[in-house]
Amino acid sequence: MKKINLIVFGTRPEAIKMAPLVRGFLQNKNFITKVCVTAQHREMLDQVLDFFEIVPDYDLDLMKPNQNLHSLTATIIESMKPVLEEVKPDFVYVHGDTTTSMAVGIAAFYNGAKVCHVEAGLRTFNRKYPFPEEFNRQLTGKIADYHFAPTKLSLANLLSENTKEENILVTGNTVIDALVYGIDRVNSYNFRDSEIESLKQILDFKNKIILVTGHRRENHGEGLLNICTALKAIAQNNKDVQIIYPVHLNPNVEKPVYNLLSGVSNIILVKPLAYAAFIWLMEKAYLIITDSGGIQEEAPSLGKPVLVTRNTTERPEAVEEGTVVLVGTNIEKIIEETQNLIKDSKYYNSMSSLHNPYGDGNATGRIINFIKNLKDE
Repeated sequence: MKKINLIVFGTRPEAIKMAPLVRGFLQNKNFITKVCVTAQHREMLDQVLDFFEIVPDYDLDLMKPNQNLHSLTATIIESMKPVLEEVKPDFVYVHGDTTTSMAVGIAAFYNGAKVCHVEAGLRTFNRKYPFPEEFNRQLTGKIADYHFAPTKLSLANLLSENTKEENILVTGNTVIDALVYGIDRVNSYNFRDSEIESLKQILDFKNKIILVTGHRRENHGEGLLNICTALKAIAQNNKDVQIIYPVHLNPNVEKPVYNLLSGVSNIILVKPLAYAAFIWLMEKAYLIITDSGGIQEEAPSLGKPVLVTRNTTERPEAVEEGTVVLVGTNIEKIIEETQNLIKDSKYYNSMSSLHNPYGDGNATGRIINFIKNLKDE
């Protein structure tokens, strides 16, 4: 009997990290694999599906303007019921720390499926930071039957919570699998992308390109204003630098960013980029300033130093390795660390030449082999 998989995700980051797993399972004859998207994000999700050539079997299309966590959680649980009843999966795969992952995990548990948590065991140990992601991840960990931890630290976190060791596998992070595939594709001879072509027109690669992203709720307000103030000072003090900032569409991000930075000549504000253009830009960047968890994992594989505009991170491995520095939203610290990386080549090389603690691009194969070798209960 073939094992039946249901892989569920709803946001762009989840889609990127689950895409290698979808492609891997679909190519394996030991499994019947179905894909369901909640579309917690819509447009950004669709771009990733197109790039990885994934066609969902079920699309719940749940995104609504100004949706709140209460209604989104309830709607996901209710909407998953008929999907689970039709597919009757042996295993349901969820990813990371999203509301989709937490709510789908609950729905799968109610239907008696085994829950497989990809990117399990990351912790800040502060349920309110990042909000609601840390709570989502911890709760999903309590629901899950099998835990695919990206690092040994993630394993240790799970063991400290009395998770059975035989139900945990250290895999590396599937985001590296996705990045390896993606970089190969965007650099292939016959790949064409209109966003990449536009970026080539507006960027001057004689300059040091600083890529900036930011979207975390906890940085809305004063934190984001501080980040923008620091970016403006960096741009004005370094004429050999170009800062490019794909600005999140959330009005809490978009409005202050454009108000503070739109008049600075060497700061380029653009709309959010699709995955293909974004990883191409990461590869071209000199350094990256971000509050994104995924970028903290990806950038070391490309040899790019990362300054993280958060006070804590559930990904401390890169901080310990030295590829990532936490700068929070402190204006002086953001400026100081950026200036050091711009001016001090020895310091820059010490960060950019280190190995990636998050994986070798083979996480997908490890997960598939683990599930294939499980004995029927």
